[in-house]
Amino acid sequence: MKRIAVDIGGTFTDCFMVWDEHLIQSKALTTNHNLALGFHEALLAGCAKLDLEVLDVLSQVDSVRYATTLGTNALIERKGPKVALLVTSGFESTVPVSRGRGYGEGLELHARLDLPGACRPEALVPIPMIAGVRQRMDALGNILLELDEDDLRNKIRDLVDRGAQSFVVSLVNAVTNPAHENRIQEVLLEEYPEHLLGAMPIIMSHKVAGRKGEYVRTSSAIIDAFLHDAMYHGLSSLELNLRESSYKKPMLVIHNSGGMAQLNSTDALQTIHSGPVAGVSASEHLALEADLGSAICTDMGGTSFDIGLVIKGGIKHYDFNPVIDRWMVSVPMIHLVTLGAGGGSIVRYDRMHHTVQVGPASAGSDPGPACYDRGGLKPTVTDADLLLGYLSSDNYAGGAIKLNPARAKQMLQEEICDEIDCSVPEAALMVKRRVDANMANGIATELRAHGYDPRSFTLLAYGGNGPLHGCGIADQLGIERVLVPPFCSVFSAVGAGNMHQLHIHERSLYMSIYDSNTQKLYQDFSGFNTIIEELEDAGRLDLLRQGMKHEDIQHRLELDMRYGNQLAQTTVSVSKMRLERLEDVIAIIETFSVDYGNRFGKGSEAPEAGIRINTLRVQSFVQLETVNLSDIKPSGLTKAAPKSIESRKCYFVGHTEALDTAVYDHSILEAGTVVQGPAVIVSATTTYLVEPSWRAEIGKHGSAWFQRVGSEITKLGTEAQSASENVSMA
Repeated sequence: MKRIAVDIGGTFTDCFMVWDEHLIQSKALTTNHNLALGFHEALLAGCAKLDLEVLDVLSQVDSVRYATTLGTNALIERKGPKVALLVTSGFESTVPVSRGRGYGEGLELHARLDLPGACRPEALVPIPMIAGVRQRMDALGNILLELDEDDLRNKIRDLVDRGAQSFVVSLVNAVTNPAHENRIQEVLLEEYPEHLLGAMPIIMSHKVAGRKGEYVRTSSAIIDAFLHDAMYHGLSSLELNLRESSYKKPMLVIHNSGGMAQLNSTDALQTIHSGPVAGVSASEHLALEADLGSAICTDMGGTSFDIGLVIKGGIKHYDFNPVIDRWMVSVPMIHLVTLGAGGGSIVRYDRMHHTVQVGPASAGSDPGPACYDRGGLKPTVTDADLLLGYLSSDNYAGGAIKLNPARAKQMLQEEICDEIDCSVPEAALMVKRRVDANMANGIATELRAHGYDPRSFTLLAYGGNGPLHGCGIADQLGIERVLVPPFCSVFSAVGAGNMHQLHIHERSLYMSIYDSNTQKLYQDFSGFNTIIEELEDAGRLDLLRQGMKHEDIQHRLELDMRYGNQLAQTTVSVSKMRLERLEDVIAIIETFSVDYGNRFGKGSEAPEAGIRINTLRVQSFVQLETVNLSDIKPSGLTKAAPKSIESRKCYFVGHTEALDTAVYDHSILEAGTVVQGPAVIVSATTTYLVEPSWRAEIGKHGSAWFQRVGSEITKLGTEAQSASENVSMA
């Protein structure tokens, strides 16, 4: 297997290369003005480790996978074409009104609590660019008023005269019957054929989002249209550059649904947050291979801290209506929570509350933290970590970036110490305590909102700064075990390298699988099976168009279910793709009830309210070869740590004085080596911090198992080790 996967973050561009038995990781600073430059630099660094030229590598790899921030950047900068919107006549105000309070979405909590004072986002489609067309469809898809094509053509010409560069078509109930949306597309192409200069993209809402909800479906289509040019030109240019460098195969783009597809089968909206989603996918793959059970995915990079969940049993958590930037949309997106708590998060003193605040603003990669000595004028989390003794000023990022402690000290002194009259180490400890608490609170809120206890999870700490703060986060949550996964600093790129080609198609509906009023079970098996067949056919066509073999295509069925009109909606994975008898319906209900009880407590099930299915979702996928990471499991045969390369004074939360801390070179630590805290382990890509009362067992590929000293897990490990030693002595 020969493969390249790239994840572009706000600060670093990560590259993971598979070259037969060689697994290579490399990084470069993200070049926001031209993402291809950072990608090329990271690729060069990886090829150098193989002692190969870039042209030789690209001519031989089976695929290049790409997780991008192009769409995110375009939204932030509001760079996009002038979009025109065609809606059902009478519904022209759906988007401007935004459900009466939609303008609060995407704001911080304190701003959402003061909606009268909130500012609306800059409209992606101004009101003069919205036109209503005469037609009407009822909720069942029956045509009540035929499309008035003469009126439609007049509206189209008027919008083009107003400067329309892209069209969005979003009609009421189009997901039930898309006939009128399809006809509008035909009329648009008749008026402005593709062969004419100025032909424009046409986005139909029913193809972007298959669930009901006019506002969110329309918002989804608008964002897709707004990002179309940036994504098309940016990714096409990257693909062209790859072709010029001897890569002849289609480039694969990571989707936020947890899969990937070729560029010609990718919507712009599907690429938003694709990097963090790749990390969740890698965590899911690792959890299965290493038998982790349920895991919390935490990606602490330079700009943000992303939280995802991997639940034992394969249950996926989707955002049913995720918020992208300032707009709620309707796409099946792997559930993520993002906090402004990365290594580059800016630290400030809050005079109103007399406390230290961290984030959400970030120094990014340019200029970066103050200690980077590149012009940063604000202290960051990385500056605090350096002053606490955790980072090596001469050996950060493998020596590629020299850190300036004096600069970090000056900025922290001005921002914090001068305000509250404390020492620099005390201020740095405040920063660490605050950022760890912010991340722990985000995790606890997320887990409890889904009905889970954090203490029953394994914490996966990855990203460039994950191993540095994993123990601190776990201390706040009462978690006993932390796993730093293999290739942790580029773990999201690992996930991109292990993804399968996948498409998701879904249908929104109101299906009562158990009617509590009549006490009858759902029996329209043919109606259910017909919908599933249609969704399977759509996914199969997507994959066949990309050259996949018919016999390799698989399908997986998921149902979004709830009790009656409860807001708590859960996703249920169903093993059987068709309903054939009542026993199949009962099996679905039992699966739903067990999952609901596990999440919200036994006895919380409420079948007396009725049981509904709100969405049918079919995942169509082709499983591709993946990198096996199961060899990271602890062997039980531990080794004592070698002599440390140095000892330095480090400050830790809960300790008033600096502690003597051993510093180890990760490259000389064999798998199975146990390092007792406090200790710092330095590698070329990250720094592992083993806090007091913790121990770390080094695994393969840069992985490490952190366990709290005195926990049941540690005791069991110690007993197993003693038993092994006794057997050996005997």
